[in-house]
Amino acid sequence: MTVLWVALGGGVGAGARYLAGRHLSSYASFPVPTFVVNVVGCLILGLLAGATLPPAVFALLGTGFCGGLTTYSTFATESVGLTRVGRSVTSVLYVAASLAVGIGFAWLGFRITA
Repeated sequence: MTVLWVALGGGVGAGARYLAGRHLSSYASFPVPTFVVNVVGCLILGLLAGATLPPAVFALLGTGFCGGLTTYSTFATESVGLTRVGRSVTSVLYVAASLAVGIGFAWLGFRITA
């Protein structure tokens, strides 16, 4: 049954990621849509990790929704792609900002609910 909760949450998260990509625009060459979904996912997962939740709820929201919303593969591909087109500084800023803000938001979420 747990795998069904993960699949349901993952489908909703992936749909949300798709909509973010359609409605958010990159700024200059900075990939805003991926950055936003990843840091929002870090905040949500931090909130969930700090809360006391039944395993099925965490499977639905944490593993499923956050897993479908966030995307490490796109982050990595965009980082490499920026370097390949001569935007190395933007790539380094993107990686540094994604890590710093993502970890900061995960910590904040955990602190709010722990």
